[in-house]
Amino acid sequence: MNTSDTSDSRSVPGVGARNGTGVNLPALRHHNAALVLDLLRGAGGDGISRLELAERTGLTPQAVSKITARLRAEGLAAEAGRRASTGGKPRTVLRLVPDARHAVGLHLDRDELTAVLVDLAGTPVAVRTAPLDFGAPAAEVVAGAADAVAEVSASAAPGDGPAVLGVGVAVPGPLDHRDGVLHRVTGFPQWDGFPLREALAARTGLPVSVDKDTNAAALGLALRDPGAGDFAYLHLGTGLGAGLVLGGALHRGVRTGAGEFGHQTLLLDGPPCGCGGRGCIEALCLAAADRGDVAEAARVLGAGAANLVALLDIDRVVLGGRTVAAHEDAYVRGVRAVIEERARREGAGTPVPVAVAGGGDHPVAEGAAQLVLGPLFGRTAE
Repeated sequence: MNTSDTSDSRSVPGVGARNGTGVNLPALRHHNAALVLDLLRGAGGDGISRLELAERTGLTPQAVSKITARLRAEGLAAEAGRRASTGGKPRTVLRLVPDARHAVGLHLDRDELTAVLVDLAGTPVAVRTAPLDFGAPAAEVVAGAADAVAEVSASAAPGDGPAVLGVGVAVPGPLDHRDGVLHRVTGFPQWDGFPLREALAARTGLPVSVDKDTNAAALGLALRDPGAGDFAYLHLGTGLGAGLVLGGALHRGVRTGAGEFGHQTLLLDGPPCGCGGRGCIEALCLAAADRGDVAEAARVLGAGAANLVALLDIDRVVLGGRTVAAHEDAYVRGVRAVIEERARREGAGTPVPVAVAGGGDHPVAEGAAQLVLGPLFGRTAE
């Protein structure tokens, strides 16, 4: 770890590099500031001293002083009182100023729009939900999304910098999150190739990040609980998909297509699916849910979850989405039963736990906001 705010960035993996013009010191300064900001966020209202920041980041006290001075000047950090010292004068404690900046998380589902304004601590400040026809012309969908962003952004308190840092958008996949371009969304092929990031940025005047709804929710869960290990977030709503956190990072895959969980074939020559295949988990699961057979829907979902557990050896399975929310206990019991039965059959020992995603009423939209906030705290996955 660097011990100076301006030392050679070659010692920090993935941050800065030597090139024809020398070391990328601004990138290194951002990295070190992100380390400090993340610790301030984790400390909450109790705050943390500069000495503790230096000890936990590996930076020198001088570097920490420079960084915290800049953060205070930008309104991102403030004093939180003094803490008794074991020797010498009491230590000044610093805290994050949550309402210094905000981010908007936007969930564009097939039939509903949710916009959430969150502060730097990830706490929702304003929420808007509205019906959405994802099959409408793209210009109409983008205009409605921009209106929702403007509405919730009005609740952001003005500060010493931009009140809203940007917009994170979560939509059904598949898509390319790097370019913000949608691919053939199941049931809505007209979105194939649409540059959503570019279009929404033009309408809002804000930086925009785009990812799959399942990835956004998984990212939000991972950031709330960094020690959660490897897990799969299974989202059952108007569709079915997965967000995968492996090795402590969101796993998107080389072509950013990881997590298309709903279109595994469970039944050859089964009922047709909107993706063009037959017998997909999504088609079987949603058909059972639509006819009110929650037990069968949970059993089908459990079969897919058990396949994931066996394939990836993950630590836990997390369930979410509107369809799950309507019958949480039934889905947890049903998925757990299939996973436990398979674990017994294979002698796999203790089966992985199954739980419902917590942490908010709008986990996808709140996770989408973390697409914007994550880089500020050095906690993002590319």
